[in-house]
Amino acid sequence: MKKAFFKILASANKVLLPSFTKKRLDLSKASKLQLAIIGWRYFVTTNAID
Repeated sequence: MKKAFFKILASANKVLLPSFTKKRLDLSKASKLQLAIIGWRYFVTTNAID
C-alpha cells in the first residue's frame, strides 16, 4: 500500500514539479525553495523504489 502510494506520488511529481537536472541547476546557487523541491523529490523517489 505504501509503495503504491509513493509510486503515484512520484508520477505526479514528475508532471507537476520542475526538473532541475534538465535546467542544469548548480546546487550551490539554488534557492531554499529549489532545495526543498529537490529534497522532496528525493524522498518520494527513494520510498517509491524501496
